Amino acid sequence: MSVGRTNPTYRDTLTALEQRWGAYRRGLRADDQPHFDRLFGHARAHADASGLLNHPRPLVPALMSIVLEQERQIAALEARLAALEDG
Repeated sequence: MSVGRTNPTYRDTLTALEQRWGAYRRGLRADDQPHFDRLFGHARAHADASGLLNHPRPLVPALMSIVLEQERQIAALEARLAALEDG
């Protein structure tokens, strides 16, 4: 009898996905590598929600998480800009 998880967690899957993209990251210019790392940071920030989705292609929820985080950043910048224009 086996006790424990039979499937890897989404966080484990995301780590494996990031490792598979390692050659691509190394091929990027040095100044682009931190941006690449930040994208996977966005995906990790929403790993709980992505894990609930249990999508057969883990890149899909990772990309949605990245887009969601970028949308949040855009909204925050737009709010700051509007406050500066009103001020």
